[in-house]
Amino acid sequence: MRLPRSRRGLVALNLALLSALALAALVPAAGAQNAAPPGGRARGDYMMGAGRLTTGNAAAYIVDASNQEMIVLRWDGTRKSLSSMGYRNLGADARLRQGR
Repeated sequence: MRLPRSRRGLVALNLALLSALALAALVPAAGAQNAAPPGGRARGDYMMGAGRLTTGNAAAYIVDASNQEMIVLRWDGTRKSLSSMGYRNLGADARLRQGR
């Protein structure tokens, strides 16, 4: 039984798409998508809090709980942009011995 010309094209297209899908399934995942390599950064787990600085400007505090880091961004109303105010490594701060 011979298929009409239009159906042969659809069958060929389906076979090509199926083979592309099979090839895509065989390709290994990129290294950055897996767990962090030794000495690398883990995928972030972020929290954000808003506040006001002593200068009156609005600020956003962004904490990455997985990597134990925090950045503070200041809102500049005249330029309508965020600028970095500071960075803290919370893990290093927690390891410091507090003295009097």
